[in-house]
Amino acid sequence: MSHPAHVVVAPLLVALLTAVTTLLARSFPRLQRGLSVLGGVGYAAAVAALAAAVTGDADGYIVYALSGWDAPFGIVLVADALSAFFLIIAAIVGVAALVFSVGYLDRETAALSYHSLFHFMLVGVTGALLTGDLFNLFVWFEVMLMASYVLVVYYSGPEHTRAALHYTVLNLLGGAVMLLAVGGLYAVTGTLNMADMAHRLAEGAVDPAPVLGLSALLFTVFALKAGIVPFQFWVPDAYRAAPAPVTAVLAGVVKKVGIYAIVRVYFTVLSAGEVALDLPFVAGDSYLAFFGPVMFAMAVGSILLGGVGAVNQPDMDGLLAYSSIGQIGFIVLPLAVAATAPYGGSLMTFAITAALVYSLNHGLAKGLLFLSSGVTRRAVGSTDFADLGGLSERDPAFAGAFFLGVLALIGIPPLSGFFGKFLVFDTGVRAGSTPVLALALVGAVFTVAYFSRAWNRTFWGDPVEYDPQPRLVAVLAVLAVGLVVVGVGFEPVVAGAEAAAEAAVNRSGYVDAVLEVGA
Repeated sequence: MSHPAHVVVAPLLVALLTAVTTLLARSFPRLQRGLSVLGGVGYAAAVAALAAAVTGDADGYIVYALSGWDAPFGIVLVADALSAFFLIIAAIVGVAALVFSVGYLDRETAALSYHSLFHFMLVGVTGALLTGDLFNLFVWFEVMLMASYVLVVYYSGPEHTRAALHYTVLNLLGGAVMLLAVGGLYAVTGTLNMADMAHRLAEGAVDPAPVLGLSALLFTVFALKAGIVPFQFWVPDAYRAAPAPVTAVLAGVVKKVGIYAIVRVYFTVLSAGEVALDLPFVAGDSYLAFFGPVMFAMAVGSILLGGVGAVNQPDMDGLLAYSSIGQIGFIVLPLAVAATAPYGGSLMTFAITAALVYSLNHGLAKGLLFLSSGVTRRAVGSTDFADLGGLSERDPAFAGAFFLGVLALIGIPPLSGFFGKFLVFDTGVRAGSTPVLALALVGAVFTVAYFSRAWNRTFWGDPVEYDPQPRLVAVLAVLAVGLVVVGVGFEPVVAGAEAAAEAAVNRSGYVDAVLEVGA
C-alpha cells in the first residue's frame, strides 16, 4: 500500500483528542474556543486525507485492525468511498457549525461543556461511519447520542428539558431494540463482523427467516435515527429546543448516519441473504426486495407529513424541522427503488447515487438554513413569523445566503440541489415508476410552498428592528458559496457519489478487503 492503514483512525483520534483537550481547558474559555476550532479544522484535514487515501487505493478499501486482532474476531475500522462520502458531509457541516458556535453561544456557559460534547458527538459520528461490526455500530451510535442528549437540553428551560426527555427516551428505547437485534443476529449468524456476516449469508449456511425478522427490527432503529416517518416523533421538539448549530448538525450529519447505516447494512451486508417471501407487493426473494416497499411507504409518509406540517408552522424553527422530515423522504425514495432493482445493476447503483447526492445537498442546505434561524434569533430575538419581516432590507448578505439555501432545496440550477432533485426524478424515470415520479413532484410542490412562505414572512414586508451579526452571516456565506461550487463543479461530486454507490453494492470487494486482513 502507498499509505499507512492508520490513516483510517486519524479522524477518530483527532475528534477524541479535541474533545478531551477542550474539556481540560474549560477554565480558560478563550484557549478552549481556539482548541475547539483548531480541532475542527484538524478533523476536516484528517477526513480529507482519508478520502484521498481511499481514492488513491487500488482496491478502494483501507482496513485498520485495532490492537492487532484481525477480522472477524477483532475490531476493525473500514474506510471506503461510501464512508468517506458521509465523512466529508460531517466534516463540512460540523466545522461550519463549530465556527458558528464560537460567535453564537454565551462564552461562559459554552465553556462548561459545549465544545467537548460537540466533539464527542463527532467522535460517535466518525466511529459509526468507520466501524466494521454491528456491535460497535451500536456503541458509536450511543456515543453520538449521549452527547446530543445534553446538547439538546443545553438551554435548560422547561420546553428544552421536555424535548430532551422525549428525545432521550425514544433513542434509549431504540438503543435497547438495536442491542436486541444485534444480539439476535449474532445468535443466528455466529458473527458480528459485517463482512463475515455477508460472507456467511452468501454461502447460504444461515437460516434466513430469523435474519429477516431481526433485520426488520434493526431497520426501525436506523429509521428512528434518521427521523423517517413513522419514527419522526422526536424531530420537531428536539430541533426547536437545541441551539441552532447543534440542530444544524443533528439535521445535516446525525440523520445521515442513519441513512449510511441503512445503505451499509442492507445493501452491502444483508443483500447476500435470500428467503422465500411470497408476500404482496414484494417482487423477488431477497431481503432487499422486502425492504423496498417498506422504504417506499416511509418515503410517502415523510414527504407528505413533512410537507403538510411545514406549510402550517408559525415559526422558522418549526418549518425547518418539518421540512427536514419531508426532505429525508427524497433520500429514502431512490433507496426504495434501489432495493427493488436487480442487485449490482445500473439502476441500483444510479438510485443509490441519487440518494447520496441528495444527502450531500440536504446536509449543506439544511445546515445553512438552521444556522440562519440562529442568526434570526440573535438579530431579531425571535423566529416567529409574526415578529419578522423586511430582513432583506436590513441585511442583504443574510438574505442572499438564506435565499441560496432555499433555492438549493427547491432544486434550482446551477445549485447542488438541482442535480440532487433531478437524479431523484431520473431514478423514477429509469425505473418506469409513476408512483415515484408523482411522489417526487408532490414533494417538490410542497417545498416551493413552504419555503415561499418562509421567505415572504421573513425577508419581505415592513422591516423590523435588527441587530447585525456579520461574523455569523459570514459562516452562512461560506456554506452558500459551497452550494454554488458543488453545483457548478458537479462532475467530481457525482463521480464521488457514484464511487460510493458502487462501494455500497460491491459486497464481494468489501468482504475480501476486510476478511483478507484475518486470512
